[in-house]
Amino acid sequence: MIFLVDASVYVFRAYHSMLPDMADRDGNPVHAVFGFARFLGDLIERVRPRYIAVAFDQRLASSYRARIYPAYKANRVPAPAGLALQFERCRELCRHLGLAVFVNGEYEADDIIGTLGSLMRAAGVCSAFITRDKDLAQLVRDGDLLWDFGAREQFGYRDIQRHFGVAPERFADYLALTGDEVDNIPGVPGIGHKTAAALMKEFASLDELYADLGRVALLKLRGAMSVSQRLREHRESVYLARKLTTITCDMRLGVGAQALQRQAPDLAALSQLYDRLGFGPFLRRQGERLARLV
Repeated sequence: MIFLVDASVYVFRAYHSMLPDMADRDGNPVHAVFGFARFLGDLIERVRPRYIAVAFDQRLASSYRARIYPAYKANRVPAPAGLALQFERCRELCRHLGLAVFVNGEYEADDIIGTLGSLMRAAGVCSAFITRDKDLAQLVRDGDLLWDFGAREQFGYRDIQRHFGVAPERFADYLALTGDEVDNIPGVPGIGHKTAAALMKEFASLDELYADLGRVALLKLRGAMSVSQRLREHRESVYLARKLTTITCDMRLGVGAQALQRQAPDLAALSQLYDRLGFGPFLRRQGERLARLV
C-alpha cells in the first residue's frame, strides 16, 4: 500500500492547533512546521510504509480550475502572514525525511494524489488517502482507504456509500449537483445532499441522468417535477461544476513506483533544519527512530 498525504490540510491543522509563540532565530513563526513534523513522524512510526508521497498545494490563482472558473475558491481568506514560509519549510522537512514530495502550479494536491494513486493501482498497489477532504472519496477503489490520520474511522470502498450516500465512482457528479461551498462551486438550486444522492443511486452518471431527464419526474422524490426542471435549467453550470469537482488522475509526473519508496532520513540535514527553527530534542529522537525503520 502507498500512503498519499494531502499535506496542506495537516499543515493548516497544525497552524491552528499548536501554540503560535514558537519562532525561529529571526522571529518567524514555526509552530505549523513543528506540528506537521509530529504528524508525519507519528504516521510513519505507526504504518511503517514502504511507499509514501506527500502532495502540497501551490497558488490557487494559477490552477487550471481557476482559469475555467475564476470564482473557484475565491471565497477563501488569504493565508495568514508567515504561513507561506512555513509551507516551504514543511516541504524541506519532507525531503530530509526521505519522502517523495510533489507540488505543481497548474494542478492541486488532489490531482497529484489521484495521479499517483492511479499509477500505483496499475502496478498492483492499493492506496491510503491521508486527508480530511471528502472530495478524495472519489478516488477510493477496492482495497483503498480514505483516512483522516488521527481519527478513529477509516473508510474503505464499500464504506464510502454507507457514510456519504454515494459510491466513489459517482462522487464527482454528486458534488457537481450539490455544489461545494468550501470551494465556491455552485450547485443546482434546491438540490441538496439527499436528493443528489438519490439521483446518483438511480443514474450511473450525469450523462445518463441528462439523457433521461423525463424519468426524474417519475421518481419518488419530493418535488420530483421541479427537480427535473431545475436540472434542465442548470445543465450548463452542472457540467462546468463537474470539471471542477473531478480529480485529474493522468498528470505527467514522470515518476515510477521506485521513486515513491520511503528513503532513510538525512539526520544531519534534519538536525540543521531543527537548529534553524529552534526545535528541541523531541523531533530529533523521533528522526532517529524513523531511520531505524527503513
